[in-house]
Amino acid sequence: MDASEMTPQERAATWNERQKGRLPARIGVHVTALAAGTAEGEIAIQPHHLAPNGFLHAATVIGLADTLSGYGCRESLPEGANGFTTIEIKSNFLGTAREGTITARARMVHSGRTTQVWDAEVQGPDGRAIALFRCTQMVLYPKS
Repeated sequence: MDASEMTPQERAATWNERQKGRLPARIGVHVTALAAGTAEGEIAIQPHHLAPNGFLHAATVIGLADTLSGYGCRESLPEGANGFTTIEIKSNFLGTAREGTITARARMVHSGRTTQVWDAEVQGPDGRAIALFRCTQMVLYPKS
């Protein structure tokens, strides 16, 4: 099946399979929907996601937001591009969680030939925003 014919859930399943053995899978990222311009996913909080102070570690939150933004970027590359690399990230933390599942939705806010900008909101188990994330991706092309 051609990727353009896949549903957002089928694309998510493909990325969940591709990430096995890699950092996103190791931290528990589960992609739930993926399409050009948007990505959604979650992490079920486990003790290893917490900092020594007992609160959710910032790296867990960034890992979820950055993974979804990256997968969304890959699904949204312009014609002729063969990849991307992150050139800037920023996060604002508004809250935390200690248990339950955190969710996130990433969306493309700029789609250019050489860069993409993605925003993600990470929500705690109660549905309230715990982080706002933004990244800039440099679009890569084959060397001529």
